[in-house]
Amino acid sequence: MRIYVTENYQEMSRQAANILSAQIILKPDCVLGLATGSSPIGTYDQLVEWYKKGDLDFSEVKTVNLDEYRGLTRDNDQSYYYFMHHHLFDRVNIDLDNTNVPDGMEPDSDKECARYEELIRSMGGVDIQLLGIGHNGHIGFNEPDAAFARTTHCVDLTESTIEANKRFFASADDVPRQAYTMGIGTIMKAKKILLIASGEDKAEILAKAFYGPITPEVPASILQLHDDVTLVADKAAMSKMPK
Repeated sequence: MRIYVTENYQEMSRQAANILSAQIILKPDCVLGLATGSSPIGTYDQLVEWYKKGDLDFSEVKTVNLDEYRGLTRDNDQSYYYFMHHHLFDRVNIDLDNTNVPDGMEPDSDKECARYEELIRSMGGVDIQLLGIGHNGHIGFNEPDAAFARTTHCVDLTESTIEANKRFFASADDVPRQAYTMGIGTIMKAKKILLIASGEDKAEILAKAFYGPITPEVPASILQLHDDVTLVADKAAMSKMPK
């Protein structure tokens, strides 16, 4: 595992963008696994800035997103489809036919999860998967559980995740209770994994994930078993790591 410790969120975002841009330059038709939430916004902004300078070309890039709320239409400003278009897709020269987000409006969860899993397989898998980490250790929407979920599935969101996300909605009652998400097994098949974290509030879970026991109760702990993981975190997020 490679670890980059940065001074702050801005430096973390730049370092993460540097790693992703290197992947794009080395393999212009690469498959990027993308994440949402507040953590990657700065990373996407930096990629857009480099694109505008002419340093990056997204024309052949393919993307698959980790997850999507179940029951939100794509034009809902809290859907992850909307998020990705707002923060990245509509700001660079990516072919929108090459971008993929789970269909939150598909009522048949088995059908949608099987479709998405086959889509990733048909693309040859993910070259590099960008991840954030939740306060309870979730990656994607894989919540603490009794076992690691293997494939893309429909998950019931925990109260802590609903609480964390309610700031984006009018009230907690408006937060969807389910989501479609890549499974832990799907994530682990990515050739490379890039996890980003910022802020003191992520310090405890980051230490548990990378230096605690591997357990489905801390979903991110499975990353200890991956062959190619890069952690980019600021000093505050790294503050509880063992010395």
